[in-house]
Amino acid sequence: FPPTVFPLSCVVQNYSWGKVGLESEVAKLLASGEPLVQIQPDQPYAELWMGTHPRGDALIGDNRIPQKTLGQWIADNPACLGAKVKDTFQGQLPFLFKVLSVNTALSVQAHPNKVGRALDRQPSQSLCPWGGHPALPSLQELAAKLHAQFPEHYPDANHKPEMAIALTPFEGLCGFRPVEEIVSFLQNVPELRALIGEVAAEQLERSGSDDPRGVSAALRVCFTRLMKSEKKFFVDQLNMLVKRISQEAAEGKDTSGSNGDLLLRLHSQYPGDIGCFTIYFLNLVRLEPGEAMFLGANEPHAYLHGDCVEIMACSDNTVRAGLTPKFIDVLTLCEMLNYTPAPSSSKIFPAVQSQLDPNVYLYDPAVPDFTIMRIEIPASIKLYLISAMDSASIVLVIQGTAVGTSTAAASEMSLHRGSVLFISANESISLHLSSPDGMLLFRACCLL
Repeated sequence: FPPTVFPLSCVVQNYSWGKVGLESEVAKLLASGEPLVQIQPDQPYAELWMGTHPRGDALIGDNRIPQKTLGQWIADNPACLGAKVKDTFQGQLPFLFKVLSVNTALSVQAHPNKVGRALDRQPSQSLCPWGGHPALPSLQELAAKLHAQFPEHYPDANHKPEMAIALTPFEGLCGFRPVEEIVSFLQNVPELRALIGEVAAEQLERSGSDDPRGVSAALRVCFTRLMKSEKKFFVDQLNMLVKRISQEAAEGKDTSGSNGDLLLRLHSQYPGDIGCFTIYFLNLVRLEPGEAMFLGANEPHAYLHGDCVEIMACSDNTVRAGLTPKFIDVLTLCEMLNYTPAPSSSKIFPAVQSQLDPNVYLYDPAVPDFTIMRIEIPASIKLYLISAMDSASIVLVIQGTAVGTSTAAASEMSLHRGSVLFISANESISLHLSSPDGMLLFRACCLL
């Protein structure tokens, strides 16, 4: 029988926002996982892709298998996905597993949902935030529609919920802040208030917590006014704000009422970018290693700094609107966002210790596409079983060393930091641990 458990050699993306050389967790994992790879000290190593996405299909590291890539192998052996996964996702691996090493902020973005409102328009048409929406077909698939209309910007028709789990201290913007925080910034940051306008600002200030729909409507108006402001006007206001905060900081004043530190940092990365103002609307979420945030469809977010493992539905669709040199689609973004304010603490997604195995912590959000397991094997355990499940899975070794054996593998597998393994459904692996300090693994799968 050909092996159904095998090592993978995965694709690195060198996006400009990535950490450089061996500062990058992606580069460190690559260097220890594939010793022949030369890490370039001045090159960014932004993402490691573990999956079958056409722009980064993993190579199979076992020469007894005729197929070269994981995507080809699954296409020829769809039963490896597990019966439910195969039927539900039409013979495709439903997730893309990644490691990200973020040095400078990623764009303010959101991912479209599968069943959402879609817009019949050209990207250049403007939306009057005070009313007059174009007629919106109800319950259209926004992702599919954007892909059909603008394939160069929206490369596929799938939705894209995602989850990030910190490997190092990690920062991101996620979801709208509680209204009182936004109102406080509107009162402390005159440049922000000027962009939004007095009418919209007062409407948000007056909106009461007893009327959540009114709050969301007022928030939508404010955010859309900001994102649609005239380029020259917002650049002038941003320059005034940066000058004022720089002066206050130089005088030793507290600039936290204007979110000064973060503003100056983002402005240094993306000078003159409208995205700098989004820090007054979106929560700053800080994750410690092992903590996670889940980004549902239509949740505005931007990763700012740090290293994480990430899992997402297998899609590349992103609607961007700032902190980026890429195509930005402000109208679609403002139209699709979830305008529900919530504190930053609510964005941290809890891991639940497995009832079956105390070494396993589950991150299992309410989407069918993916689940992640964090497996922490203490040094006292010398033999550990990665158990079988009715789903294909991908395992990444973050720390520790072991020899893996499986009846479904061609031979023993040497596992160490940076190793990536594909495990077919209903197959298990015995790990014979050799490291003095235990092991840390992440396992991506689909628990239907």
